[in-house]
Amino acid sequence: MAGCCCRVLEILCAILLPPLGVCFRHGCCSLEFFICLVLTILGYIPGVIYALYVILCVQPVDYYVLV
Repeated sequence: MAGCCCRVLEILCAILLPPLGVCFRHGCCSLEFFICLVLTILGYIPGVIYALYVILCVQPVDYYVLV
């Protein structure tokens, strides 16, 4: 249930401010965030579409340090 609630909040943030929703899902230093930021600067609708795609279809990558 908590995962569903978080997803709904991410989608709501993606509609209101697209880079914020992507930041919550993937972090603020990810490639997805910067692409969304550029698309939102160029046009609000492309930023929203990309943010929704990233939140719903792309799984966050877990980076592990191999020692």
